[in-house]
Amino acid sequence: MNTESAAHDYQALARRIKHWSRELGFQDTRITDTRLDAAERYLRRWLRLKRHGEMAYMARHGTRRTRPGELVPGTLRIIVVRMDYLPEKHSGLTSALARSRIGYISRYALGRDYHKVMRNRLQQLANRIEKTVGSFGYRAFVDSAPVMEKALAEKAGLGWIGKNTNLINKRSGSWFFLGELYTDLPLPVDSHANDHCGSCRACIDICPTQAIVGPYELDARRCISYLTIELRGSIPLALRPLIGNRIYGCDDCQLICPWNRFATIGKHNDFAPRPSLKDRDLVDLAKWSEQQFLQHTAGSAIRRIGFDCWRRNVAVALGNAASSPDVIAALEMLSRSNSPLVREHAAWGLQQQRVKQD
Repeated sequence: MNTESAAHDYQALARRIKHWSRELGFQDTRITDTRLDAAERYLRRWLRLKRHGEMAYMARHGTRRTRPGELVPGTLRIIVVRMDYLPEKHSGLTSALARSRIGYISRYALGRDYHKVMRNRLQQLANRIEKTVGSFGYRAFVDSAPVMEKALAEKAGLGWIGKNTNLINKRSGSWFFLGELYTDLPLPVDSHANDHCGSCRACIDICPTQAIVGPYELDARRCISYLTIELRGSIPLALRPLIGNRIYGCDDCQLICPWNRFATIGKHNDFAPRPSLKDRDLVDLAKWSEQQFLQHTAGSAIRRIGFDCWRRNVAVALGNAASSPDVIAALEMLSRSNSPLVREHAAWGLQQQRVKQD
């Protein structure tokens, strides 16, 4: 990175950056340095315990994940931004979970892919900075590289990493996305956020698969988000009944978090739920062709799991649904799939339905 050496009022520049960020639709912006010693120790232990499952990319990049200057040489500061996305009140989300025929999709994925939305706005922020200071070094990231985004956000003061391992903001809860702008500008840094979880263990107790194995300890191999999104193979038999009707991700630990009573409905139209995805009947979803899947998930984060994993997830949810002739017919249709993965899970679903009928 190359930065102009002319003296700048970096305090004033930091204030302007935060002002520009609000204009670009970010709800909060903070700045931190590159030291992540505690996060690096935590990550090493987590990897050593193999809690990352098949997410080999978590270990692939070595210390570049926890040492920003190794990922982007010359990095001095990280500008961390937050963008809220909660699409509806909690009552709507919990009612969808209670209806076993509804395919529940984690609310962050119902609208446009947040990676694209936020990266575009981070680039606009970088452009505004460049107009003020001249050419400077930077790179924008939105969950797209080996970046410890929650650790950086916590250190920058955007919130604290809670017992469910999500970032929580005292005034806004946890229904938000994070993005980062690595830069070589020597900006003033903000204060680290304090932990406010206290003695609460609501997220630990509610987790359907008990993936939160202790306070601040997540075993991704049991997490429904991992099982339905990251895992590309067979879902462990013991965990399938616990998934319920969740076909892409899980929001339970956020729904129960007391701090989310302060969360507000997101204002970005990009994240508005698509009618073709929100609270759809599982039988209808099972009938989608691959072309329909691609059509309905265009520009969505969902598309990256692929059609077979999508149908795998639907088959598990159908197996967990209340028994009915059309549910069984949908599973029988999936059991004739060309994909061994889909056939396996459809067969399991049919077996579950037979048990319910006995």
